[in-house]
Amino acid sequence: MKILSKILKGFILGIGFLVVAFPFLWCVLLSFKGNAEIMSIESSFFPTQFVLDGYKKVLTEAPFMRWLFNSIVTSVLATGIVALTSCLGGYIFGKFQFRGKNILFMGILATMMVPFQVTMIPTYLISNKLHILDTLAALVIPYMVSGFGIFLCRQFAENVPDEIMEAGRIEGAGEWRIFFGLIIPMIKPAISALCIFTFMGRWNDYLWPLIALTSENKMTLPLALNFFNSSLLTDYNSSMSAGVLVMLPIIIVYFIFQKQFVESITLTGIK
Repeated sequence: MKILSKILKGFILGIGFLVVAFPFLWCVLLSFKGNAEIMSIESSFFPTQFVLDGYKKVLTEAPFMRWLFNSIVTSVLATGIVALTSCLGGYIFGKFQFRGKNILFMGILATMMVPFQVTMIPTYLISNKLHILDTLAALVIPYMVSGFGIFLCRQFAENVPDEIMEAGRIEGAGEWRIFFGLIIPMIKPAISALCIFTFMGRWNDYLWPLIALTSENKMTLPLALNFFNSSLLTDYNSSMSAGVLVMLPIIIVYFIFQKQFVESITLTGIK
């Protein structure tokens, strides 16, 4: 029975993998097909002839590397700042007592329930007042603080024994030394989860960059993909090639940090 159970589980997981992976595989295969073969009714599943013209067009006829740089810079900066502010906020709410603490924390939690479409116009108006529209700063500054990040770090910081902090104070460590030397190492699972979720969210963000950016050289990769889809109406080969290049960095990041990704989902689910 155990063998049959394992076979059944493997079969179900295999079917699930095929369902999830098929669109990505199909995109990769189409990127190596010519437009004539893509539009042909008798087109085969695998390319009859591998064509690299789409990748050449994407990399040579458009500032793709500039768009890649924009996505990396904004995603990494936003992730780093969110990790810092969330750790600070979680530490304060988890380990300090002050008047209005619960009310303030409930207000932060309430921001998680408001969809971006509600705050989109106020965010745009504030960014306009700050004169950061059509700059990469517009993709970082509005995301410097995360209600989810503060909540997550607070849940982990609460479980840090007070005795450890008191021992640090007895040894003469200041609050910043305690924060960076004791708290941060003990809530690493929360930080890893937060960094992964934030990075993926900023990398795949489409709506806010579409609103905040107007210059072509400031575009990020999701906007670049839309650029290829709209400017190359019948060039499906180039559109699929651009889609593969947009997906490739995040797939590489996933395989590098696969262990941390799975652990972070497990730990945040338990918390």
